[in-house]
Amino acid sequence: MNIPANTQSKSHKPKILVARAIFPEALAKLEKSFEVQSNQVDQVFTPQELQNALSGVVGALVTGSERIDAVALSGAKDLKIVANISVGYNNFDVPAISAAGVMASNTPDVLTDSTADFGFALLMATARRITESEHWIRNGKWEQWSIVNNPLGMDLHHSTLGIIGMGRIGQGIAKRALGFGMKVIYHNRSRLPEVDEKACGATYVSKEDLLRNADHVILVLPYTAENHHTIGAKEIDLMKSTATLVNIARGGIVDDLALAQALKAGKIFAAGLDVFEGEPKVNPELLKLSNVVLAPHIASATEKTRRAMVDLAIENLCAALDGKKPPSLINTELFKA
Repeated sequence: MNIPANTQSKSHKPKILVARAIFPEALAKLEKSFEVQSNQVDQVFTPQELQNALSGVVGALVTGSERIDAVALSGAKDLKIVANISVGYNNFDVPAISAAGVMASNTPDVLTDSTADFGFALLMATARRITESEHWIRNGKWEQWSIVNNPLGMDLHHSTLGIIGMGRIGQGIAKRALGFGMKVIYHNRSRLPEVDEKACGATYVSKEDLLRNADHVILVLPYTAENHHTIGAKEIDLMKSTATLVNIARGGIVDDLALAQALKAGKIFAAGLDVFEGEPKVNPELLKLSNVVLAPHIASATEKTRRAMVDLAIENLCAALDGKKPPSLINTELFKA
């Protein structure tokens, strides 16, 4: 890798930041080529700490917990790339990053299947009341088998699944639903090509029609200002009282308080949530409810997938610092071959 002399540290290695803990093997790999400022204690930086940490580095591996904006970049005069270890990048102010002349990248594709697997698992757990049933046993409530007095759930097979957000992960979930004989309807910012619709057996509908007709709704859309509270009280009112809602997208896609109130009132049957507004804090009203399955943002959390995400982020970082185009560059206009 050819490193310009003015970006080299006293150790003659370019200095980079690893903003959160990564696998030791990946860190050791980086240390062969870079002077690494690492955060293996895994404490989330304050905005000021992040700003200080970015000063003097040529590249940074970051996650969704690091907000990269004009303030964070104000002292990062040597920075060439911020490589997000995530497919989503709502933590990036992309215009501000581009204005600073910094490349930005993410980690698509490598987590698609694991996330789709988890989305379907969370859907099943929600519909069939799996965590509620486990708590029922642990709390000593299971005294005998019963036809009517055990937790009764909702079927997935031959039901209608509504997917909002039909990118790679949404399509992956749709294909999994075919094995359950589910009818799949979807809503997306733009309609898929016919060949892709046929591949996942999905039919395009309006958001309102999807909410009215789906037995199960799963959210897989990116967070943007326009997508904030895509699901709120008004949307929940359109849903069947027997419907479930699953969010594996991003916190803020759902109005968590409105959802908690709807679940308490029985407006929908149950919800499964992997992401939350203001996470890791969870709205306390959700914690009081038995008809919601809660997971700590783990849709991509298999060892194989998380290692692949880190490896792709490193590949993006190394490519940028070697004068090459990062494989998953977001602001492609910055790269000049």
